[in-house]
Amino acid sequence: MIFSLVLFALIVVAALVLVLQPLRGGVPADPDAPERGRLTAERERLYAELASLSDESRRPDLERRAALTLRALDALPPAPPPRERSGRTRTLALSGLTVAALVTVAGAVTLVPRWQLASLGAAEAQDVRDTLALPGLRRRAEATGDKGAYLAWGRAAFDSAQYSQAVTAYASALRLDARQPEALRRLGILLLTRPDQAGTQTGDQTPSPEDTRQAFRLIQAAAQLAPREPESQLLLGFALARFGQDADALAALERYRTLDPKGRDADELITAIRARRNEGDLGLKIYAANCASCHGPNGGGGLGPSLRASNLSRGALRSVTVNGKGAMPAYPNLKPDELNALLDLMERWQKEGS
Repeated sequence: MIFSLVLFALIVVAALVLVLQPLRGGVPADPDAPERGRLTAERERLYAELASLSDESRRPDLERRAALTLRALDALPPAPPPRERSGRTRTLALSGLTVAALVTVAGAVTLVPRWQLASLGAAEAQDVRDTLALPGLRRRAEATGDKGAYLAWGRAAFDSAQYSQAVTAYASALRLDARQPEALRRLGILLLTRPDQAGTQTGDQTPSPEDTRQAFRLIQAAAQLAPREPESQLLLGFALARFGQDADALAALERYRTLDPKGRDADELITAIRARRNEGDLGLKIYAANCASCHGPNGGGGLGPSLRASNLSRGALRSVTVNGKGAMPAYPNLKPDELNALLDLMERWQKEGS
């Protein structure tokens, strides 16, 4: 990237020289010379800083400032040409204009997208990069027939939500090597959730029962091949929940959170499963919906402390629950029967211990 920016700067300078050389003499002095000189110096300083940049986090800001400087230079009226160069031919001028056009095109496809990406979040910018890279990744995979190339294409397509391409890429990779956990689990979940991707639950997009079973087998195989990869347990949990196997789904999703403590992709599903399983116990239902994600499925602790090891009184438990404390949020909107059922549950766990 640094080499490209340096080359870009050299081309800009050469284009300016070529365009200015053939212009006729006999013109007044340049009234914008001071501002032009300041902007040109600023542009060269930014290019030099980009060329020697060691901290990549500063690159978007420097590129944005370089863009603004170039824009300000472009907004100035053309500078009068030097008198001593007034005899050059029209051909040289046309050559300069051609180079300038090429520079504009080069900037549009290299530097300008980076200015635009700088305004996006990290995840959004990566999705844009993945989408832009798809044609090249696909050509490389189809030209080489390489397993790694198909995986790279599938990964970029999956991450940028181009699911039809992801299915094609991962299926091709599995034909070359059937023991690839990433391709197995991602192809399985794509086949299993095909109606969700299409935004419809009816019509030709609905997978047949056999396709559904095959998709589930792919996800299971991936979890067996790579049981310690968080995504294997996450997608297995989603698949099990889809088939109504709540207990096994909850176990897989808890393993996912153990393998990736910062991962939050399973929180909503874990809460929904716990709520379904605890319909007959109001205290457990309230706990599953509001507390289990931090204090663990059975009150044994997780991100938050163990409720079984707590020695707080009922009044203290009520105060912390309603008003919050430290990192714990407040739950002031619980109904009296819900709050009492939750307090009964926590007191019961205190007696049971760990």
